[in-house]
Amino acid sequence: MAEHTSSSITIEAAPADVMEVIADFARYPEWTGEVKESEILATDDQGRAEQVRLVLDAGAIKDDHVLAYTWNSPYEVDWTLVKSQMLRALDGSYALAPLGDGDRTQVTYRLAVDVKIPLLGMIKRKAEKVIIDRALAGLKKRVESVSRG
Repeated sequence: MAEHTSSSITIEAAPADVMEVIADFARYPEWTGEVKESEILATDDQGRAEQVRLVLDAGAIKDDHVLAYTWNSPYEVDWTLVKSQMLRALDGSYALAPLGDGDRTQVTYRLAVDVKIPLLGMIKRKAEKVIIDRALAGLKKRVESVSRG
């Protein structure tokens, strides 16, 4: 991954529970805020999404794009942009690390975005940070509400 922004959060749930929410693309519109539609276009031999179409509305950025996912381990997934209307690149990853007795998880989200319109690097990094922080907060809220529900 080229220049990227990353952030981490601790979630009160086991890594498998966190990854289950991350992998449940059909429910992204329920908890991400920016994702308005999601559609799994292809799956691997284990039934995990390999290509996902996402319709995004993040205020200034509205896009319909397809991402390719690579499941590196039970604790790590990364993605790269296949096609987009507004973006030149969208590469990211979630890396999970069990904490304590494995009932808590540190989630690190890395993201590198490149838009087709020119933006200063500082503005791009700020946008990446906002996207990451919102995604991690939404993920934490979703996982903790599901695991307690």
